Amino acid sequence: MRWQGGRRGGGIEDRRGGAVAGGGIGVLVLAAIGYFVFGIDPTTTQQVASQFGGVSQSEQAGKIGSPEDQAGQFVEIVRTNVNDVWATKLRGYKSPNVVLYEQGTQTGCGMGQSAMGPFYCPADQTVYLDLSFWREMETKLGASGADFAKAYVIAHEFGHHVQTLTGASEQVQRAQQTARSTAEGNKYSVALELQADCYAGVWARNAAAVSGGQVALEPGDLEEGMKTAQAIGDDTLQRRGGGRVSPESFTHGSAAQRVEWLQRGYQTGDPAACDTFKGL
Repeated sequence: MRWQGGRRGGGIEDRRGGAVAGGGIGVLVLAAIGYFVFGIDPTTTQQVASQFGGVSQSEQAGKIGSPEDQAGQFVEIVRTNVNDVWATKLRGYKSPNVVLYEQGTQTGCGMGQSAMGPFYCPADQTVYLDLSFWREMETKLGASGADFAKAYVIAHEFGHHVQTLTGASEQVQRAQQTARSTAEGNKYSVALELQADCYAGVWARNAAAVSGGQVALEPGDLEEGMKTAQAIGDDTLQRRGGGRVSPESFTHGSAAQRVEWLQRGYQTGDPAACDTFKGL
């Protein structure tokens, strides 16, 4: 993936380097990654962190601007490019905040923990990223370590921000409250996650156009993204965890579904093609 010449928009809040006592990523927490990676319901983070040992509250003041390290610069450039794409696709688009942290940090949705993966908190409209998760995603989940695979994760979380702006997230919450069963409620969660995958594909298709080619996919990049989408499908993760595949418990979609919707977003480049709720 080509990205180093992309526009740097600043505005990254960097909380890395603050002391965080206790917790850490234990074996049980790593096992939880499969169920909370990508699109975790942030309102549950505090409860889950406590259940698995948790983390104590860290220093919350972060430096806002442009990170100096390469990993931080990558996030900044991808963030800027994703924002530029959505500014052309959604009227009145307002970009989310982005926070980089290590191990744990306080959020508008409770205590965030790195073992839960990247997540978006609608309460403060912020994407939270612990960059050590890229390594865990590759080594523990079998996902790709390519730059586009990482960018896909970021773009997916921005997709959840778009859903907050459009009201889709609120509609799903209302539908889940009136659902007759957990399985029925999970169908709405799956639709929300697959739409975020599709939105990530929409970004990828339009990245080069809004950046003059400075941020763009190269041959093989889409395949690396699909490898990651397949690795974090609910069925793949359930098999990896040694359990049976239970479609009624899916909250993010099967590997095939995640690949399909990422591809659909990329092939069309149009958010209107991302109606994952049709038929529910």
